[in-house]
Amino acid sequence: MVKLNKIYTRTGDKGSAGLVDGSRVSKSSLRMAAIGDVDEANAAIGVAIDLLTKDAIADQYLEIQNDLFDLGADVATPGSVEGALRIASSQVERLERDIDVMNAGLAPLESFILPGGSATVAALHLARAIVRRAERAAVALNEAEPLNPQLLAYLNRLSDHLFVASRFVAAREGGEVLWKPGATRD
Repeated sequence: MVKLNKIYTRTGDKGSAGLVDGSRVSKSSLRMAAIGDVDEANAAIGVAIDLLTKDAIADQYLEIQNDLFDLGADVATPGSVEGALRIASSQVERLERDIDVMNAGLAPLESFILPGGSATVAALHLARAIVRRAERAAVALNEAEPLNPQLLAYLNRLSDHLFVASRFVAAREGGEVLWKPGATRD
């Protein structure tokens, strides 16, 4: 369990951050960029949860927020550290099951979807876009220092989850806003 008695430590005042293994890296490093993007994605999901009706989807996103803390710990633990908290395949598989359940009742896509229609749908799309950025940051880090492959799969599947959830919520709220190619051209 994490216990924080003091929030500020002054150890990062010169631009470095501590990792799980005790090492320090620049706050501008690829690793810290990935951690920051995962943190931002988690915050965006928190906004979406607040907008969701209190149902199974909101409960799924509370689990996902917990997973994202696990994922952040995974990114913050370089190399192979004994007993390190790592994203597991079961977490990725849970996302896939959730996606399949939500997607089962949705009509096939016939157009790209605009990220709006309601505040809830827009929040889910915004969270999806931030997760995709977090995934790009994790892929960039993975190219420099190998990461847990399940971590990368989780981020990829999470963006799919948010997309399908946005469609699922839009269907409940009266429909999706579809892209009309060239609609504003003269």
